Amino acid sequence: MKVRRKMPVRYGLFIFAAFWLLVIVPLSASAAPYAAYVMDARSGKVLHSRNADTRLHPASLTKMMTLYIAFQAIERGEITLDTKVKISRHAASEPPSKLGLKSGQRIAFRYLIRASAVKSANDAATAIGEALEGSEAAFARRMTRTAKALGMSRTTFKNAHGLTESGHLSTARDMSILGRHMLYDYPQYYNLFSRRSTDAGVRNVANTNRRLLAAYRGADGIKTGYTRAAGFNLVASAERGNERIIATVFGGTSTSARNARVAELLDMGFKRAPSRVALQKPRKPAYTPGSGSGEIVVANSPPRKSLRPRLRPVADAGTVLASLETQAAVTNSAALASTSGVLSSDITNALIVAQETPAQSPEPPAVAVPANAASTIRPVVRPADLVSSPASETLPATEVVTRLSTSGGHQWGVNIGRFPSRYKAERALVTTALAEMSTLDGSLRKVVKKTSGFDANFLGMTRDSADLACRRLAARNIGCLMVGPS
Repeated sequence: MKVRRKMPVRYGLFIFAAFWLLVIVPLSASAAPYAAYVMDARSGKVLHSRNADTRLHPASLTKMMTLYIAFQAIERGEITLDTKVKISRHAASEPPSKLGLKSGQRIAFRYLIRASAVKSANDAATAIGEALEGSEAAFARRMTRTAKALGMSRTTFKNAHGLTESGHLSTARDMSILGRHMLYDYPQYYNLFSRRSTDAGVRNVANTNRRLLAAYRGADGIKTGYTRAAGFNLVASAERGNERIIATVFGGTSTSARNARVAELLDMGFKRAPSRVALQKPRKPAYTPGSGSGEIVVANSPPRKSLRPRLRPVADAGTVLASLETQAAVTNSAALASTSGVLSSDITNALIVAQETPAQSPEPPAVAVPANAASTIRPVVRPADLVSSPASETLPATEVVTRLSTSGGHQWGVNIGRFPSRYKAERALVTTALAEMSTLDGSLRKVVKKTSGFDANFLGMTRDSADLACRRLAARNIGCLMVGPS
């Protein structure tokens, strides 16, 4: 009978240690590489860089490009915010984070934008790409073309959402460039990235970047991202006074660690950036429309612009007219010759004589008027039956027009708030005008200085148009008060 010997404790500890080495080493080896980049957003000057040109997985930072192209498409009339987009089976099947869209569902384009920017919803981002280009692959090619036009030389996109895929790579420098273009190219949409929550059509969604927005003074965006291969990524922007800094981090180990590192980089940027510097906005890339083969349903909305049809290409007008006159002359000559027996040469001579410029007839000689003619002219005698009205006779009352209005009733307006500076009031007017173009188009933007701030007003409207504008702005959560003629 064999006796079973007990395994020495030392041997058991060795096996346990070996097991943990097999687990821990691969995990540490697969940790995402770190990269960072800090720039002065006003001038684009680099303030800090580390591994900034290393091609890494961008994760959901990808959605910045998806949204940039969406804003570009709206600006160029490819699609509208109210366009109804049909959700495909492919978009509905995207893994989380997602909005929960269903295959065949129709949803306004504005809600897809909100869900992508705030919640970082993968299904919404895919739906945006399919709506604009018909397929996610075609949209990814457009994303890459746009990246090259923006100067993102080391970026290649393979999808619209940023989930890990072979060849889908970018750099900290390139994503900072994209964030700066997002800020200055489409400022009317930039407020999306600072919303703590928003209505995404089917439900309200919370911002994935709400912790940094709440913790860091001046932070107002832009986009977070995470996958196992990428780590915790973030492109953040903050404004303090006249200074604005953009900081990007790739490969954070956790949300809290990433946010802490970004806060340090932003602090570094504010310390290194000059307090005053000339604003040099990046140049907007040339617009290259896509195929636009997505399945969309256009909502009933007025067209933004009416295109004038091109003129039909014709030959020189003078040449055509001369040709027609010659043909008519020949035809008439032949007809006359055949009916009356007149020689064609006689007709030709007659036409030449008729087309010659007639001699100017001499003007009649001027008649001399005596110098004392005015004194010899007597006025006509007043008729005897013409009697003047007596002074006591009551005349009919006449209406005296004291003021004639040329405004056509356009004496109303709307006030969208009071702001601490004229700059912020003017920026609010421009942003609001672009957001509500249908009702505010043609109105006069005016900033009025008050004792407690600067009022932002739209003037030159009718009462009905002012009332409609206020109701539509209230639906967008924008404060509004009607301003009367007084």
